Amino acid sequence: MNPADTQFTFARYWAHGDAISHVVAYCLLAMSLVSWFFILSKAVNAWRARRSGAALELFWQAPNLHDAIAVLAQADPDHIFGALAEDGHAALDNSSNTGLAQAAELRERLTRALRQAIHRSTARLESGQTLLASIGATAPFVGLLGTVWGIFHALTAISSSGAVQIDKIAGPVGEALIMTALGLAVAIPAVLAYNGFNRVNRQKLLQLDGFAHDLLQHLAPGAA
Repeated sequence: MNPADTQFTFARYWAHGDAISHVVAYCLLAMSLVSWFFILSKAVNAWRARRSGAALELFWQAPNLHDAIAVLAQADPDHIFGALAEDGHAALDNSSNTGLAQAAELRERLTRALRQAIHRSTARLESGQTLLASIGATAPFVGLLGTVWGIFHALTAISSSGAVQIDKIAGPVGEALIMTALGLAVAIPAVLAYNGFNRVNRQKLLQLDGFAHDLLQHLAPGAA
């Protein structure tokens, strides 16, 4: 027997696969590209957000609120903390509010503005994580689907040839198992990245809550 016939390679699986096997492989490739795009982009954003956290000290060292907002805008390019300061400053001007917001007390307007800013910042921090979690959860099953279909396809071809020998079964089955390995290769980075970004976001949300509380106390003394 030619030793090359016993080697399990993706090229052999691709050559012997049908349309369904190819579709599964393309799905895994697309899932991998999407997950790595979000992993790299969110890694850059997390690094920038970590650097912007140090800008809070500069914010409180500024001589006035206007200068503090300008300093924070330069040090916080993703506008994670800057949104809270800008919205809080805007809430101080009652003339810009209408309807029920105009009749609300200062601390109520500030609380509402800061809460909405936190929600927007949270949405930016968590964008893409649901997709990473979905890819991490489904990629192994997509790979398993390719494996099951590949084994079925291989056994059907072997049974139709009438030669049922272990060396003839091992090759096609081994090639089909490649899809399971590819599914795990797609899922593992997505799951690890999702857990890592969750930890970073929890720390950042704690900073946001603390900054919002400090802003509320500064802009409306006595408000809890």
